[in-house]
Amino acid sequence: MSDLSPKSPRDSEVVMTQLILPPDANNLNAAFGGKVMQWIDICGAVAAQRHCRQVVVTASMDDLHFHAPIRVGWIALLHARVLASFRTSLEVGVTVHAENPLTGERHLTTSALLTFVAQGQDGKGVPVPPLLLESEAERQAFQEAEARRARRRGRGQEEQSWLKVMKPVAGA
Repeated sequence: MSDLSPKSPRDSEVVMTQLILPPDANNLNAAFGGKVMQWIDICGAVAAQRHCRQVVVTASMDDLHFHAPIRVGWIALLHARVLASFRTSLEVGVTVHAENPLTGERHLTTSALLTFVAQGQDGKGVPVPPLLLESEAERQAFQEAEARRARRRGRGQEEQSWLKVMKPVAGA
C-alpha cells in the first residue's frame, strides 16, 4: 500500500525541455501539434506518478489550447503540476513555453489540463494521496478542478451523440 499522507504540489512538479528538430515539425516549420501533445502527456504523467507513486494512465486531456507556434530550432519548456487529487484520479496542469535560444525570449505556446487515474497491478483504480494546499492560489486551482470534474462526470452520455455518426470506414 502506498503512502496516503497529504503531499505538496511542489513535490510533484516536472520541468522538461525539448529542442524542436525538423522531424518534430509540420509543413509550416513549427512543432507538430501531436508531438507537443505527446510531450504534454508524458510530462503530466510524471507529475501524477510522482504524487501518488503508482502507475498512472491518462483518462482525459481537457482544455488543450495551442496559443502560438514553436519554431524549429527553438526550445520547448514544459511545466507540469498536480492541481487536484480525488479518490483514484488526479488533475494535472501542463504549460508549454517556447524559448528563442539566441535571445532567451520566452512565451506561452500551449496549455492543457489532464486527468490521470492511478492503477494497481490488477488494472483497477487505487487511492491517491490528498493534495496539501498551501496557498490561496492552490486552493482556488483545486476548487476549479473540482468544478471541472463535476461537469465532466455530469456530462455522461449527453454530449456523446457525435460518436453515433462516426461509423467505421470500409477499407480503412
